[in-house]
Amino acid sequence: MNRPVTLYTGQWADLPFETVCQKAKAFGYDGLELACWGDHFEIDKADDAYCKNKREILARYGLTVYAISNHLVGQAVTDQIDQRHKSILPAYVWGDGEPEGVRQRAAQEMIRTAEAAKRLGVNIVNGFTGSPIWHLIYSFPPVTQAMVDEGYADFASRWIPILDKYQELGIRFALEVHPTEIAFDIASTHRTLEAIHQHPAFGFNFDPSHLGYQGVDYVGFLYAFAEKIFHVHMKDVGWSKVPTEAGVFGGHTEFGTLGRYWDFRSLGHGDINFEEIIRALNRIDYKGPLSVEWEDSGMDREYGAKEACEFVRRIDFPSSNIAFDAAYEK
Repeated sequence: MNRPVTLYTGQWADLPFETVCQKAKAFGYDGLELACWGDHFEIDKADDAYCKNKREILARYGLTVYAISNHLVGQAVTDQIDQRHKSILPAYVWGDGEPEGVRQRAAQEMIRTAEAAKRLGVNIVNGFTGSPIWHLIYSFPPVTQAMVDEGYADFASRWIPILDKYQELGIRFALEVHPTEIAFDIASTHRTLEAIHQHPAFGFNFDPSHLGYQGVDYVGFLYAFAEKIFHVHMKDVGWSKVPTEAGVFGGHTEFGTLGRYWDFRSLGHGDINFEEIIRALNRIDYKGPLSVEWEDSGMDREYGAKEACEFVRRIDFPSSNIAFDAAYEK
């Protein structure tokens, strides 16, 4: 049986939860990955009755939930906090905006997210970690290794207590490796795992779109961290083959601006080699959902979400349990 195809609701949070369920069913999806904003999955309301109601609505449309995602709050756990965070955080997490208070409240909310996930009946929470050292990414003025070490130590001190709670609850946290996070390529991912001593509750929500335009070996990522691939996002990205006005760093332009080196694309319209990803997922025996995170500034999202579901079903093929030339032995 092929892997279930789900729709990540983060880009649909402007719509009511039941409307998204209706659309996902019509588009052909098997289930949803629920974002913890809008009314899709609200952590502060997620008691037993709330979770039961969500499951009943999903069942009404023949959908299953496989994971929830709290990227926005996770971002604030280790970030250098500023006004950008106010726009993405619940008011009760932002509070008075004092940075350390925000980070502490975000950490507690990530623990509550795991507790809510357990009540909902899922064991994967996807998200971001933030990073205390992302601002040091370009080493000028020169960045010392001591400064980088300090950043990883700060990340570990804040996230290990959260991950310990996840382990107690039987929930796994899947970081989406991504610029602005503590892990954003293969090298930084190795260093992240070392910092938290390969914590068993910590793994990855693999999303090739954030790696491809950086020049990172996104298929190699799957082999390097095979046992830590907890969840998979299907998202495409296109990048230019000729020099552009705005390079890899984006030139402070908005997504979709003409002249950018890269932009997210609807599945099958970018440069990610999804066949090699499927072959790698088969080799590492990943059986979880393939979750479409639909982002494309140049395409209608309903058209794109339906086409993306069809694309994933077409590209996902089961692995073989025999050698192709085994018949010659008879």
